[in-house]
Amino acid sequence: MSYQVLARKWRPRGFAEMVGQEHVLRALSNALDSGRLHHAFLFTGTRGVGKTTIARILAKSLNCEQGVSSTPCGECSTCKEIDEGRFVDLIEVDAASRTKVEDTRELLDNVQYAPTRGRYKVYLIDEVHMLSGHSFNALLKTLEEPPPHVKFLLATTDPQKLPVTILSRCLQFNLRRISIERIQAHLQLILEKENLTFESAALLQLARAADGSLRDALSLLDQAIAFGNGVVNDSDVRLMLGTIEQHYVYDLLDALASADGNVLIQRVQELAQQAPDFSAVLAEIITCLHYLALLKQVPDAYDHNMGDKERFLKLLESLSAEDIQLYYQIALNGRRDLPLAPDQRNGLEMVLLRMLAFRPDDGKTKATAKPAVASSSYTEKKPVPEVRVEEKQVVAEVASVNEVAAEVVTPAPIIRSTNLAKISKSELSSTNWHEVVSSMATTGILNQLVEHSAFVSIDNSHLNLAIAPSHSAMLTSGREQQLQEKLSTYFEIPLKLNIEKAQIETETPAARTGRQQQERQTEAENSIINDDNVKNIMDAFSANVDLESVQPIDAGTKQT
Repeated sequence: MSYQVLARKWRPRGFAEMVGQEHVLRALSNALDSGRLHHAFLFTGTRGVGKTTIARILAKSLNCEQGVSSTPCGECSTCKEIDEGRFVDLIEVDAASRTKVEDTRELLDNVQYAPTRGRYKVYLIDEVHMLSGHSFNALLKTLEEPPPHVKFLLATTDPQKLPVTILSRCLQFNLRRISIERIQAHLQLILEKENLTFESAALLQLARAADGSLRDALSLLDQAIAFGNGVVNDSDVRLMLGTIEQHYVYDLLDALASADGNVLIQRVQELAQQAPDFSAVLAEIITCLHYLALLKQVPDAYDHNMGDKERFLKLLESLSAEDIQLYYQIALNGRRDLPLAPDQRNGLEMVLLRMLAFRPDDGKTKATAKPAVASSSYTEKKPVPEVRVEEKQVVAEVASVNEVAAEVVTPAPIIRSTNLAKISKSELSSTNWHEVVSSMATTGILNQLVEHSAFVSIDNSHLNLAIAPSHSAMLTSGREQQLQEKLSTYFEIPLKLNIEKAQIETETPAARTGRQQQERQTEAENSIINDDNVKNIMDAFSANVDLESVQPIDAGTKQT
């Protein structure tokens, strides 16, 4: 008898055997048991989470000889034929290979005919987003008003490619990724029933590698069983997946904790002999640092999946919470940039050396990396120059440019004061009009009106202003009267105010304020870009300054 792969052998035959997706199963079970059945269902989600499986179970529930229910018997000829993929009234279509409109029309020509054996004729269209636009148009009317004996079950990994006209005609169910814990538990259950020897740590590795897909996990489990000749152990699975044993990660973190560059590079050399995937090595370091950060805050959160408890407790004592957070951020960014490195091993070494170089100051001594010995590929061993981190040096991964801004010269603030020297009527001109506006301290729309006005002339008791047509909507007789009273009070004489709508050639107070703000913004940006600390960071990490995040700091503002 031929071997049947685990993904097919252990495919669920009923809703009760499904792993996860309770939110979908609950809705379908209630609909089946109550008889409130829609004519079109759309199942979405990533690969291997149960879309096609749920659709087949639903088809079995609709056509079971014992009646429509959420618990098909699984024993009748209809249930068995559906499980074996030979039920004549379950028409499974791979949309990826039948994208033409002619294929869809041929399919729909048979919709009007009654089912041959079952209660319903069920059309299961997989990867439905692959259909062409014309195919969707041909499907629309039938999908909206099919004959009572027809049900449509659609499945896709990319629902965003479906026309909204299709989505609006279906009940949509989004299937979620399956958690690592549930995949691990399911793999353990299968191996126990298969009477195979396994290690829990190996199943955890497989569950992580599956990335939320149970089908991928079962395929990897098949591979692991073959690789280990019927035994699934942690070392074999790590070798198969290209991951490393955890003690290598502990050794690297121990070297970081002791700030010993020589030992650190030596550990990398030992690791390189295993020919690992260095991106996977960084992933293991990130995972370990996550566990350490978790245990720092919640000591009782340890579980067996974290690895060697004794090593974890030792690392918790030697690494501070700040160290862990910094290392995590550097490792995360380093893994992202690893493909840019000329050699992945060198990329890993640079990430680890960066952790040493920018280790936070403990408040007593400077954080100084011990000289590290170059890799054995060089005939002459040369020490890496000592790197010192000054107290005010900023690490690019964990500090924003705004923190550096506190170290640079602060641009002069815009003067906005009500204590300016009072200007007499005879002194008033277009150059000091803004001082009169600031001294009056108007508010609201009246303030906007006077800010956007320009001085024209003053003659005896008549003051003439101008406002651009684009701002003239603020000018009303009431506001003009209010402004006239304010100006009369300021100059201590009765004034007659006249505001004309005209193109303004002189600088208004609002325009002056905008110009000053832009000058201060430019000065602040130049201060950041020209700062020595920022230049060092940019050179070290090939970084760029996000100028949109730079803001001038007013003089006298308290720095935190």
